[in-house]
Amino acid sequence: MEISPAHYTIVEDEYGNRYAEFDFSKQPAGTTQTINIDYQVTVNELKYDMSVCQGALLDEFIQPELHIESANPQIVALANKLSLGNGTVCGQVRAFYDYLGENLVYTYNGANWGAQAALGPMGSDCTEYTDLLVALSRARNIPARYFEGLLYLDQETSASARTEHAWPDVYLPGIGWVAMDPTLGRLIGNREKYFAHYTPDHIIVTLGANPSVLRGSDYWTHLYWPGNSTTIQVNSGWKIDLLK
Repeated sequence: MEISPAHYTIVEDEYGNRYAEFDFSKQPAGTTQTINIDYQVTVNELKYDMSVCQGALLDEFIQPELHIESANPQIVALANKLSLGNGTVCGQVRAFYDYLGENLVYTYNGANWGAQAALGPMGSDCTEYTDLLVALSRARNIPARYFEGLLYLDQETSASARTEHAWPDVYLPGIGWVAMDPTLGRLIGNREKYFAHYTPDHIIVTLGANPSVLRGSDYWTHLYWPGNSTTIQVNSGWKIDLLK
């Protein structure tokens, strides 16, 4: 990884996500500053053996939080309903996954409205698909996590091939953390491809639906405080804090 300019501080949040934080308080007005963060990643395809689904679950990643309303009565009732007849945790999670594909309507909204909103008529994009699968799992005390990152839509590495994306993984007993993508798996022809299968076109950037460092935003945002103002301006790009 290479970061320039060289004067920065590495900040780590509660999920282990790392950020480069710059102090430009002495930057002269009317001038520009270019920031480059270059890094290489290796992304592997992962397939999971689902033949064993027995054992203990973790006691983390099971709590409700902003956008993941796993204690909401409507979500709890739905999770319990979908779990009927599915004795194993793996069967329950698959029922949640299939429900999303069969009942949610994909509509890009450019914001994260949360799991409960996904049950309404407004439509859902990848954030709501992920929120709801995580919330349904946590409602049954099944650990589930929220990721944001980049999805490369083909084998090219041009910027035009990528899109910002969100997806979950779920902790299954006897197996461990198992990745899935309910958004891409919403189409019946993709249903098997994106369940318990981590395709190498997914590049993780942040873990967690609401990392504290991002103050309610996502990784594709930078925050700054212009001049003496306390107003937070939000712009597309990497996260940068311009600290007074």
